[in-house]
Amino acid sequence: MKALKFYFENTKGTGVLATADSNGKVDAAIYSRPHFLEEDKLAFIMRDRLTHHNLTSNPHATFLFIENGPGYKGKRLFLKKIREEENPELVGKIKRRRYTDENQEPKFLVYFTLEKELPLIGDGTK
Repeated sequence: MKALKFYFENTKGTGVLATADSNGKVDAAIYSRPHFLEEDKLAFIMRDRLTHHNLTSNPHATFLFIENGPGYKGKRLFLKKIREEENPELVGKIKRRRYTDENQEPKFLVYFTLEKELPLIGDGTK
């Protein structure tokens, strides 16, 4: 997990978090890189929107990360939600973007375990 933390701290790109509700209706949304807060867990900061709602009925998600640059390089992370918390102080401490959020809508810190990691293209075998 330390190598993955290093990768995301040092690699620029675009992330997409895909979720589905309990009926299998899929959603995908642009998301920032994950936060690595505990040794074997990662988290995303979420507003109370469709992605967050889907995770209340189906804990599985996939994070697709496409590296900036030519070609198709990146990661696919298969995740399972384990818990969440509404902790404005912690969210403010770990968020990467520093801007005034006049909306002040609730933000959740949603924790996941990593079930599988694959490259962006292929099954990880060569």
